[in-house]
Amino acid sequence: MKTLTIRLTSPLQSYGNEATFARRTSGDYPSKSAMIGFVAAALGYQRDDSRIVKLNELRFAVRVDQRGKTLTDFQTVEWKKNTRKITYRDYIQDAVFVVAFGSEDVQLIDQIHEALKRPKFPLFLGRRSNVPAGVLQIQAFEDTDPVTALSDLDWQAAPWYQRKFSRNATSEFKDHLVLIADADLLPNERSFVVKDRVISFDQRNRQHGYRAIASEYVDHIKLNQKYIQRNHQEKSETVHDAFGAL
Repeated sequence: MKTLTIRLTSPLQSYGNEATFARRTSGDYPSKSAMIGFVAAALGYQRDDSRIVKLNELRFAVRVDQRGKTLTDFQTVEWKKNTRKITYRDYIQDAVFVVAFGSEDVQLIDQIHEALKRPKFPLFLGRRSNVPAGVLQIQAFEDTDPVTALSDLDWQAAPWYQRKFSRNATSEFKDHLVLIADADLLPNERSFVVKDRVISFDQRNRQHGYRAIASEYVDHIKLNQKYIQRNHQEKSETVHDAFGAL
């Protein structure tokens, strides 16, 4: 199996779940259906393209490297003539996620990799206003499934966030490195179902089905030690002794 990891960060992200007209909430991390839409846009698939459903077969996992805070925005919508309503939209602020797609179809993974570097349609993180912050950071792993790739990948949080939490590698720190994946990729963990399987992205008939997922904590101590070693090396290279000449 070949796997791609993609670092996702932006000032605002939003991954919708079932909602009403008046209130649109966001999940705490990128959903598989949202990322299938992300990949489909890069590949140039239209919303009603039958090839989108085939992307459900990709193996998927996501790691929460930097937990964001929720921001609620309101919008005034002209619901019908001379009738306006207030609607609310939730966003995730300043979060960093790493998603991973894997497949035995190496050619498909290579095609996705190339498409993400040169997308056919604009890419956004949940809503059109939420564009990725800069060039996507993508890594490819041979003979590796998504869970293994994310379990070994360096911590991708912002430097200030790494400094904040590396000082205290307690059980609280584990909450910031949860990994969610297709249930069959975590067979030893308890699974549950979410409405996150793409049936149709057609705006006239948008539909989602259920799929099983599971979660676990990544070895936060190992990732924390990587940061401490790297930070110590950087400090030793830049240290300046003002009294050394004396």
